[in-house]
Amino acid sequence: MANVVGVKFKDAGKMYYFSPGNVKAKAGDHVIVETARGIEFGTVTMGETTVNDSSLVAPLKSIIRIATPEDVKKHESNLAKKSEALRICQQKIDAHKLEMKLIDVEYTFDNSKVVFYFTADGRVDFRELVKDLAAVFRMRIELRQIGVRDEAKMIGGVGNCGRGLCCNTWLTDFEPVSIKMAKIQNLSLNPSKISGICGRLMCCLKYENDIYTQMKKGMPNTGERIRTPDGIGIVTDVNILENLVKTRLVLEEASESNGNEEKLSTEFYTYGKEEIKRFGKKNNGRKKKETSSDSEYEKLDGELLKEIEELMKD
Repeated sequence: MANVVGVKFKDAGKMYYFSPGNVKAKAGDHVIVETARGIEFGTVTMGETTVNDSSLVAPLKSIIRIATPEDVKKHESNLAKKSEALRICQQKIDAHKLEMKLIDVEYTFDNSKVVFYFTADGRVDFRELVKDLAAVFRMRIELRQIGVRDEAKMIGGVGNCGRGLCCNTWLTDFEPVSIKMAKIQNLSLNPSKISGICGRLMCCLKYENDIYTQMKKGMPNTGERIRTPDGIGIVTDVNILENLVKTRLVLEEASESNGNEEKLSTEFYTYGKEEIKRFGKKNNGRKKKETSSDSEYEKLDGELLKEIEELMKD
């Protein structure tokens, strides 16, 4: 066990553990710490507490000091220099005709290094660009290629919900998101409706996925045959949140006399989850029918299917 404090360097960034040492730091204090990038200015977001050694990344560095008014001014000065640094770097990128999009820039607190973040479709040979930038800034230059999710996190924006992007306002880590989550929640598979401004699946698909998965257990799929109090039915719709199943009853089984087609009721019947009974994996000896959700996915036109497959790769 070790005593640590949690420090963040960005409002929606990750929290890192540091040893308090002889410094009495509390939540909200600005502190100066040593990181792998050099000396940094951060904010304590978690006061001194005890954590297991397994949660720590060795070696655990100590807080150097509580930030002084001069430290705060220096940090604000570094932030003020960002716009000019971006302008200069963009000029150099244009001069070298590099296929890259400049996103953001950061100065280390001690001005020992400046880090430029960019996106690009592939690898970029920026060796000459680094030389030019080093001649201008006279400090170590680092160019770091990031993904589209990180770009959205840095730039920010407004999501489909009308609120600021989660990744930019409070979400510290990106969690894996899959197309299956959208299907479980009965969402449209239209990429424009389930994708964020970064072009990838929306992070919020993950938020309710666990509860949907739990509530869906024991519920039939659309198109499945079930046993109801009124007889055999075909599921036409499933309301997971209310545990309700809408069906059409089978009035007459398929036979040669009716062209091998089942006769279904024109009316729809709704039952609670506890009122129905599923036939099980063998489906009462019948060939399992493809669910409408799977059918909808398979029948999408080629272009839309390609877009969804790209999303699934992310």
